[in-house]
Amino acid sequence: MSTAVIIVAAGRGTRAGGAEPKQWQPLAGRPVLAHTIDAFAGIGRVVLVLHPEDMARGAALFGGQVTLCAGGEDRSASVRNALELLAGSGVTRVLIHDGARPLVSRAVIDGVLRALETGPAAAPALPVSDALWTGADGAVSGMRDRAGLWRAQTPQGFDFEAILAAHRAHPDGAADDVEVARAAGLSVAITQGTEDNLKITYPEDFLRAERLLRTTMDIRVGHGYDVHAFEPGDHVILCGVKVPHSARLKGHSDADVGMHALTDAIYGALAEGDIGRHFPPSDPQWKGAASEIFLDHAVKLAEARGFRISNCDVTLICERPKIGPHALEMAQELARIMGLDPARISVKATTSERLGFTGREEGIAAIATATLIAE
Repeated sequence: MSTAVIIVAAGRGTRAGGAEPKQWQPLAGRPVLAHTIDAFAGIGRVVLVLHPEDMARGAALFGGQVTLCAGGEDRSASVRNALELLAGSGVTRVLIHDGARPLVSRAVIDGVLRALETGPAAAPALPVSDALWTGADGAVSGMRDRAGLWRAQTPQGFDFEAILAAHRAHPDGAADDVEVARAAGLSVAITQGTEDNLKITYPEDFLRAERLLRTTMDIRVGHGYDVHAFEPGDHVILCGVKVPHSARLKGHSDADVGMHALTDAIYGALAEGDIGRHFPPSDPQWKGAASEIFLDHAVKLAEARGFRISNCDVTLICERPKIGPHALEMAQELARIMGLDPARISVKATTSERLGFTGREEGIAAIATATLIAE
C-alpha cells in the first residue's frame, strides 16, 4: 500500500496568542510545523496545507521535504484541496493530521496504519475520564454522562478513494475528517491515543510541549560502509587529508572512502538514504568533487531536522598506507568540516590480516558510526 500524509496548517487561530499563527511559532527553537513534519519521516509523501499567504515561507523552510498545497476557506476545504492534489497519484491510504499536534508518536501513527489494514478508516482517541458539566453565566448548569465519550486526536487515517469520495460529497464544513467519513457511511475504528499528542491551542500549551520535548530524548544512530578500489596514482584522500601512496582511489568524486562512510552514517541516522540519493553519480557536476561537499550537506540536513551530532567513529580498513600517523589530522579535518569538537570524532584503522580485497591491497574499505541527538 502507498501512504500519503496530509498536514493541515492553513489556520489563523488567535487563541494561542503570539504575533503569528501558532504553527509558525517557535517550539524548542524550531517552528511547531518542523516538529510535526519530522514525526512523519519515512511514512510516505507529505502534503503540507498552508494559508496562501504562507506558501513562500513554507517553500523556503520545507522545500524538497514536502509537497505544498494552498488551503481553502475552512479546514474541510483545505483537506479537500490536498486530497484532490493527490488524486490519481497511486496513493491507497492517507493520514490527515493537525499541524498543531507536533508531539504525535510513531506508536500512535502505527496504530492507525495497522487498523487501516482491516478497515476503511481509523483515528486515535482517549476515553473521557473527567466529570462533564454544562455551564451558563459562569456557573454549573447541569451534568453530562461521560460513558462512551472519547477525545478525538489525529492523525485520522482513511482508504484514499473512500475519503476522497466522502469529501467530494460533503461540501459543508465539518469538525474533523471522521465526521466527513461517517456522513459517507464509513466505519471508523478507534485506536489508542496518548496524552502527549496534544493540540497546541492556548499559550500555556507551548510550555507543556516544551517540557515534553525536554523529557523525550530522541537519539539516532546511523552506520555507513564504503569501498573504493585502487588505480594508478601517487596519493589518496582519506577523511579530507592527502596521504602519499603508490596508488590513488578510484571514484566519481575524490573517492574519500572514510568521508563517504561517515556521510552515509549521518544520512542513515536521519533515514535519508545515502550519498547517491542526494548526489547521484550519474550527475556530471559531481565528477571529481571534494567529499567535503557531501559531508557538509549531511551535517546541515541534521541541523535542519533539529539534531546535533554527538560523536562519530570512522574505521579505515587497509594494509597500506599506514593511517596511524595521519589519524589525528583526519579527526581534526572532519571536526572542522562538521563544526564539532575534535574530541567527539574518532578516526582509527585496522587491517584484514591480508585477507580479502583489502588484504590483497586492491582497495580500501571504511566503516563509520554517527550518533545524533534531537535538540
